[in-house]
Amino acid sequence: MAGGTARKGCTRRRLPRVDTPMRQGHAVGVPETRALPHRTGVLQLDGRPLLMGVVNVTPDSFSDGGERFAPEDAVAGARQLAAEGADILDIGAESTRPGHDRISAEEEWSRLAPVLAGLGRDATLPPMSIDTSKAEVARRAIAAGASIVNDVWGFRRDPDLASVAADAGAAVVLMHNRDGIDAGVDIVADILAVLEHSVAIATAAGIPEDRIVIDPGIGFGKTLEQNYQAVAALSKLKALGFPVLLGVSRKSFIGRLFDPQPAPGERLPGTLAANLYGALSGADILRVHDVAAHVQALRVLAKIRSAA
Repeated sequence: MAGGTARKGCTRRRLPRVDTPMRQGHAVGVPETRALPHRTGVLQLDGRPLLMGVVNVTPDSFSDGGERFAPEDAVAGARQLAAEGADILDIGAESTRPGHDRISAEEEWSRLAPVLAGLGRDATLPPMSIDTSKAEVARRAIAAGASIVNDVWGFRRDPDLASVAADAGAAVVLMHNRDGIDAGVDIVADILAVLEHSVAIATAAGIPEDRIVIDPGIGFGKTLEQNYQAVAALSKLKALGFPVLLGVSRKSFIGRLFDPQPAPGERLPGTLAANLYGALSGADILRVHDVAAHVQALRVLAKIRSAA
């Protein structure tokens, strides 16, 4: 979840909002800027990675152990991430950590409903993404205000999910995943092939290509070495022609380099290192728990690059 609240007496400057209302009947574009239309507007991908703030509404999240499971805590956490500078709020109610127990669509929705109701349709908040692999949950979340569907299985599990997103005009994030870990597989080739398949499912359902984002799936179905290979291969993913989301925040591939391993909440330095590499390699969206730290890091990186 969020990396803590702001200290009293300390006001953080927010980055300029990159989300703008979509004019009906007109394609939105800015010279030298790529547009990512979603259900309620357009996000501008202008060279600065967007920050997707993570809102876990689960009792067993790997990153915070259920710190924001209560609806009021999840709502407060989402608003804090927005205040720190999040460009997107990614709200999920089923843990996808290794060894997690799957839950029904009804249980998942029962966790999400009060959070989405609490956030409402507040125009001051960034667009909401629903982190789910279930079509029924996505349908209800979109009706409650979500604009983006983020599926860790890239539309390869629920055959109806792509159609739900297409019918709503939502943007989508398609992630690479595997049922099991295979150290012998060429993971970069597998990522490219699987994501091309996911994109084909999406476009066949009627989702325009300019609403598709791809994600290499760090931490999902990969060995330690394969996770690092996936991060290092971002330029190859970019060659597919879609915006790329990188999700490394607090994950075990960072902690496993050390003995003893730092706890998830103590992996911010490693998270920043991987995400800054991602930013330099062309990542368009960074999915993070600690938004304020990334706002600062990215601003410094941008200043250095502009001075070079």
